[in-house]
Amino acid sequence: MLWEFWYPALRSNQLRGRRLKRAMLLDVPLVLGRDSAGKPFALRDICPHRAFPLSFGAFDGASVECAYHGWKFDAHTGQCRVIPSLTADSKLKCERIYAGSFPCQERDGYVWVFLGNPEGRASETAVPPAPVLPTFSAKYQIAHLWADLACSVDQAIIGLMDPAHGPFVHQAWWWRTRHSIRDKAKQFEPIPNGFRMSAHSPSANSAPYRILKLITGEPATTMIDFVLPNQRFEQIRAGRYWLSSRTTVTPLGAELCRLDFCAAWNILPWFPIVSFILHVLGPRFIRQDTEVIKKQSLGVRYEDRMMLVDDADRQARWYFELKTAHLEAKRTGEPMRHPVPGPVTLRWRS
Repeated sequence: MLWEFWYPALRSNQLRGRRLKRAMLLDVPLVLGRDSAGKPFALRDICPHRAFPLSFGAFDGASVECAYHGWKFDAHTGQCRVIPSLTADSKLKCERIYAGSFPCQERDGYVWVFLGNPEGRASETAVPPAPVLPTFSAKYQIAHLWADLACSVDQAIIGLMDPAHGPFVHQAWWWRTRHSIRDKAKQFEPIPNGFRMSAHSPSANSAPYRILKLITGEPATTMIDFVLPNQRFEQIRAGRYWLSSRTTVTPLGAELCRLDFCAAWNILPWFPIVSFILHVLGPRFIRQDTEVIKKQSLGVRYEDRMMLVDDADRQARWYFELKTAHLEAKRTGEPMRHPVPGPVTLRWRS
């Protein structure tokens, strides 16, 4: 688990009115809601009195009330406001009691939570802004897809960045087949907390990219970034047209993750070809990956050591090295020693 990062806790449309919503991130139980102004908040879903889940309580637009003994906590700071059982001569200062609270921001249709530590203590470092999906025009359409993955976050992320499984897992006449496998060579470079597959022409053996060139009349380029702790960005540009996507794999617990895919685009908004690809073909892709991870888990329970071979698995190796370098920098206080040489060309067949 990597701390001091933002993670998507819920989609924005899952928080409505004054309802409290329970979520789990990095094995930390959370209760989320919106205050009377519509601003989201996130508290640790454990009352500090008797460990009763606050998500079973009531919310008046400003304070969360525990359903067990009626203790009230400020929705944003977690500071205790009321303890009904106290008598007038009690010396206990309830304002010194806090439920854990976490910075919370809304971006791109998600409610993001910054997890500095499991207890919800104030972060010792400055909290950066929540991630934003890059967009390149004032008007665009946006879509969201999601799925649960019954595996560890490492297993899910190296599957996310794996370049060689397409012709076997995602076989389709409109995408890839075993007969379409060919040599690939892509240039990579280091970026802060991650690495980038530099802008290049999309794979010629993928029908959606050929369709994009046909409908836009422009040659396309694509650029892919991976950034710790869990974000994969892809930008496809064709003249004035663009599609920008972000995939995150968020650990809910040790063996359960959630995949969230968000895409924005301005490609022919009057002709729903991109919307069709995302909403009809996208879920099929996700189901195929989910099924592979489900089956892989049957073997991982007996053998968790995975072989990482040659350039096709180099991105997975970089991911583990980035995690190690990040944790070492946190431990020593020194700048992170980036493990990715740059630029470097990787070659594989897919």
